[in-house]
Parts: sequence; C-alpha cells; structure tokens
Amino acid sequence: MPIERIGVERTGAGGQNLPFSPAVRAGDFVFISGQVAMKENGEIEPGGIEAQTRRTMDNVVAVLAKAGCTLEDVAKVNVWLDDTRDFWTFNKIYASYFPNGAPARSTVKSQLMVDAKIEIDVVAYKPV
Repeated sequence: MPIERIGVERTGAGGQNLPFSPAVRAGDFVFISGQVAMKENGEIEPGGIEAQTRRTMDNVVAVLAKAGCTLEDVAKVNVWLDDTRDFWTFNKIYASYFPNGAPARSTVKSQLMVDAKIEIDVVAYKPV
C-alpha cells in the first residue's frame, strides 16, 4: 500500500510555506505531524499554556479528521513542553480530551522551534 499524504499545504507566519504534510497514512497507521497552537492566520495563539494546549489539541483533532480518524484512534502521543512548570496545567487540559482512557504518551521539556509553549504529534491506528 502506498504512502498517502493528507492535508493541504499550509503556511506559517508571514505566509511562509511549511514543508511537511499535516498527516501521512502508511497502511493502517496515521502519523500526525507536530502541531502547535497555530491559528488559521499562521500566528501562535496568545496566552499561556491553557489556551495553547486547547488550540494545539484542537489542531490535532482537525488533522485527525482529515485522515478519517478521531482521538479514539490515537495509539501514541508525543508532547514537548517549553517549560516544565506547565506540566500539571497541561496534563489537566490534555486529560479532558481523552475521557475514555488516554493513549500511550511521552512528555519532555524542549525548546521549541516557534514561539509556542507546546507541541504535540500523534500516531493513530485506523484500519483501511
């Protein structure tokens, strides 16, 4: 089965092209590229970790939908936080997106490439 690239070409701040696919399907697996709290206009959601976690998770949900998936299909999540002090607040909001049980997850502190407090990528499993 060939690899399927999912999602339209997006642009970031200043209209710069973002050189990656929002999602890629490889057989029954769907890989969602790292999502940050980017609004439709390419700017990062203002505010702290609460607003950015919600926007980031909503962006993950939107890309999953383009691939025909939901959060129920997510098997693994990777999270990068800019500040470890945000962990507990992030965790509370994150948990609200998985009321039926959370997938496997790794969370690390890392300086992010854009002016964001959080980045999340996921791997979903949805048989074709």
